Amino acid sequence: MASAAEQMASNLSWSAFGKATELRQRIFFTLGLLVVYRLGTYIPVPGIDGAALRSFMEDAASGIGGILAMFTGGALSRMGIFALGIMPYISASIVVQLLGSMYEPWKQLKKEGEQGRKKLNQYTRYGTVVLATFQAWAMAASLEAGDLVTDPGLYFRVACMITLVGGTMFLMWLGEQITSRGIGNGISLIIFVGIVAELPAAAAQFLSQGRSGAISPAVIVGVIVMLAVVLTFVVFMERSLRKVHIQYPRRQVGMKVYDGGSSHLPIKVNPAGVIPAIFASALLLLPNTLSTFSGGSTGPVMSTILAYFGPGQPLYLVFFTAMIVFFTYFYTREVAFKTDEVADNLKNQNGFVPGIRPGKRTAEYLDYVVTRILVLGSGYLALVCLMPEILRSQMSIPFYFGGTSVLIVVSVGMDTIQQVQSHLLAHQYEGLIEKSQLRGKRGTKKRTKGPSRR
Repeated sequence: MASAAEQMASNLSWSAFGKATELRQRIFFTLGLLVVYRLGTYIPVPGIDGAALRSFMEDAASGIGGILAMFTGGALSRMGIFALGIMPYISASIVVQLLGSMYEPWKQLKKEGEQGRKKLNQYTRYGTVVLATFQAWAMAASLEAGDLVTDPGLYFRVACMITLVGGTMFLMWLGEQITSRGIGNGISLIIFVGIVAELPAAAAQFLSQGRSGAISPAVIVGVIVMLAVVLTFVVFMERSLRKVHIQYPRRQVGMKVYDGGSSHLPIKVNPAGVIPAIFASALLLLPNTLSTFSGGSTGPVMSTILAYFGPGQPLYLVFFTAMIVFFTYFYTREVAFKTDEVADNLKNQNGFVPGIRPGKRTAEYLDYVVTRILVLGSGYLALVCLMPEILRSQMSIPFYFGGTSVLIVVSVGMDTIQQVQSHLLAHQYEGLIEKSQLRGKRGTKKRTKGPSRR
């Protein structure tokens, strides 16, 4: 039976959206900041040779440069002030999350509530500055090594580093403003807009190849149908849950005895999200990146690695699958869903799984369930990430969306819709409370006092 919140969510309409003035303000604020982000991707870093940069980025697209270009919304290929994008912040936040689950002092910070969360966020910002500084310096050095700079030297390196680090910190600030004053998920929305913004140009290029005869109409229709099927499949898998039944015992408060309740512990089929795909892609594309930034001068060992582990090669696909499976299990157990902590929380709330003793036995049961769920979750991630690689390399079919970008677009889109629905529900609840208060005021009429008894 649907809950009251679910029934209200099903009754949401455009009229309810029109009455939610605060939500409209949040949406307009979010759109304004995203427009600022898109404008910044077209502001170039000073001292860059544009023609040489375009040819260089065509060669770097097969390496990690392709991933960074996807996450930066094309700012890397144009060498804009947001060329580093938000990736340093994402990398720093992932490192802080991993250390927070393994490093004992940071474990205690996570248990301190709001104050501990603020300290961890501060550490994430410090890590972002450090990572962005190293990446900006390496990018400036690689631009000079590739003869992509009009006036190389120390002045260019320092100016490029300051510009790129400042752009990353500004993007981090934009994301935090969208999260607090917009509709939420600021960092994710920035990545989402960067991916979607390049879609029209890629679609136009794909259709122009069909008009020129390079691609048959059957292939174009097949790619469109396959994209729709993949998106539907990803939405279905991201919404899939394994519900573990939780029972709460009867309790007595004073002279009253309250019946025990029951609920469900939802476990996602893919608790790790898109993080395993990002880790695996960055790790396996490292040889291509080193070869690109070294100007193509590779030794025999690097040449052998590139020959067998290049994008689309059989060994590359095998190791890509293995890395996705490994990082899915590792990130889920260490960060996303720690069974020991979940079992302790259930024990503290007097909840238990029917037939399972609280504490260690519950943790072992949850570990048993999560291990088997991740077989399906890691296989789903590997399938979605490998399909575009196989289409591009084995079948020579141009496919703009990579598996990582598909996962990001779907997950961020679903989270944004849920955020909008939550704001609309909050507005409806406020309206119901105001109506009840008005009815209460109308119902409490002033009564005339009768004669007092003597």
